[in-house]
Amino acid sequence: MSQNPDKILSASRRTDIPAFYMDWFMDHINLGFFKIKNPYNKIVKKVDVSRDSIHSIVFWSKNYDALIKAKAGEKLTQLGFNIYFNFTINSELPLLEPNLPALKKRLEQLNKLASLFGPEKISWRFDPICFYQTRDKGPEKNNLSDFTMIADKASKLGIKKCVTSFFDNYIKIQRRLKFLFQKNHQTVFFSDPSMDKKIQVIHRMEKRLATTGIKLYLCCEKELFSNLDADTMVQQNSCIDGNLLKTLFRGHPEIKRDYGQRSKQGCNCTKSIDIGSYEEHPCFHNCLFCYANPQIDTDIKKTKIQ
Repeated sequence: MSQNPDKILSASRRTDIPAFYMDWFMDHINLGFFKIKNPYNKIVKKVDVSRDSIHSIVFWSKNYDALIKAKAGEKLTQLGFNIYFNFTINSELPLLEPNLPALKKRLEQLNKLASLFGPEKISWRFDPICFYQTRDKGPEKNNLSDFTMIADKASKLGIKKCVTSFFDNYIKIQRRLKFLFQKNHQTVFFSDPSMDKKIQVIHRMEKRLATTGIKLYLCCEKELFSNLDADTMVQQNSCIDGNLLKTLFRGHPEIKRDYGQRSKQGCNCTKSIDIGSYEEHPCFHNCLFCYANPQIDTDIKKTKIQ
């Protein structure tokens, strides 16, 4: 009789738990369960998080300062949990990501995580790639300015993986930008590059990373991936990868694909349990391009948008 796979805990696609909710997270680890509300049907279910039921915890964050200071990673490891880090580090542009620590501080966090847990347990995300204008019909800008510097720093730490995608212009983001414009806040006008331009950008990134030993992966970019040159080494990504977690930690993690994610767009993620809540755990980074639910979207709901 085959053994049931152990679950993978995702913390989280919905908010930045390491930055804002580590106390809440660790309290529930100690309790042995989380109560999770489905964001669509609002049904609440209780999820067991004993070491016997959870193979790995995959963290997602742009700011690991609270996790590092609380020694949460070490505590989780001592409790017997396997941990993996998705760490988004983009160029330093406060207009797009207004409430993040300085890039230097985030690179120091990357250094700390790599030294404590090993670079093979970290995926560096440069995500998303943004093209934009700061005024209507103004010159086009992008957020690639620090990419080479970040790549060099990550390479020296032994990081071998960079994940990227292009900005997606969701309706909620359009609403967010309209709200900011009406409130006389500086905002941006995002643009969608042509397929040819996207291909050029990805091949330039791939070529630059080849000098560092870092491999480039695409997240939910199925159409773009299918249009890359035949000799490319770029691969489609699994941000939660049961097979990788099995290689790193052994055991019997879930390895089936999660078709509840954006599989039609190229998401290859393994099934996992996302914890946290868009409404109960808002993210305070307030990134303009965020597809989740930063605090600013709560403010928008209180304001009538024409």
